[in-house]
Amino acid sequence: MTRRSLLTIFLTWLCCAVPALAAGGHVLPLDAQRLSGSLPVTNSMIMVWIAVGLIVLFCRIATKKMTLVPTGVQNFAEWAVESLYDFLEGLLGKHLTARTFWFFGTVFFFVLVNNYMALIPGVGTVGFNLVDPQGNTVGFLPWMRGANADINMTAAMAFTFALLWFYWAITEGGTKAFLAHLFAPKGKFSGVMLAVMVPVFLFVGVLEVVSIAIRPVALSFRLFGNIYGGEQTLEKLMALGPEWLAFLPALPFYFMELLVGFVQALVFTLLCAIFLKLICDHGDDHGPSHGAHAEGEHH
Repeated sequence: MTRRSLLTIFLTWLCCAVPALAAGGHVLPLDAQRLSGSLPVTNSMIMVWIAVGLIVLFCRIATKKMTLVPTGVQNFAEWAVESLYDFLEGLLGKHLTARTFWFFGTVFFFVLVNNYMALIPGVGTVGFNLVDPQGNTVGFLPWMRGANADINMTAAMAFTFALLWFYWAITEGGTKAFLAHLFAPKGKFSGVMLAVMVPVFLFVGVLEVVSIAIRPVALSFRLFGNIYGGEQTLEKLMALGPEWLAFLPALPFYFMELLVGFVQALVFTLLCAIFLKLICDHGDDHGPSHGAHAEGEHH
């Protein structure tokens, strides 16, 4: 793709973005809104379906005519996936990355695409007014809403990871090692010192359990708060000037949200990976499964 083509696409997008930003002024509700009273379909669900469709379509295009020397879309797809894989491998190690990348890779690209789709002109600003029986406008219902600006979406991802975290933690080292990691004394103690340290580490283990229980909640609200707060900030900035120039105060922050969208996708993925690394790292580089894997490679 030439520079002229990229410039043309950017200018076309900007021409669409300006009137869409100027059409703002609607306060984004805290919760997603149903598009129909009879069907449990919300405007954030529509965005999720579109995002999944775009990801699947991109994967189909990238793998349609695969070549040994990648070019075009295939080259970009391989670069994106390999970059993320190498990044996680440096944190988790080869074994855990090979086992869990299907989840972390999916979460990263899913969150990233949804964050960027929320910035498409018209999302959150194109919809219809809600009218009461007397004909008075009582609200505004956008047809689409940023998926990660819905706490239900971020909570679903966080609690899914929490279940997988337990599964991976137990299957990597066993139930005994899992409980020992939480409650057993860290270090070598004997005699009176052991009797003193056991209740201390039991108490620390209880605190660790509380911390583990809080993690999915913190993950949910961290992503939701950043995305929802960013959209609310844009709305408030657009209300500072006259309607025909409403886009000017928000435009610099609009482009900054492109960086925020990437950072939040990376932070969500990185925190999940760190939580998994902490429970699976028992102070050595080769657990039982790692040793078997390495022995197989040696033979």
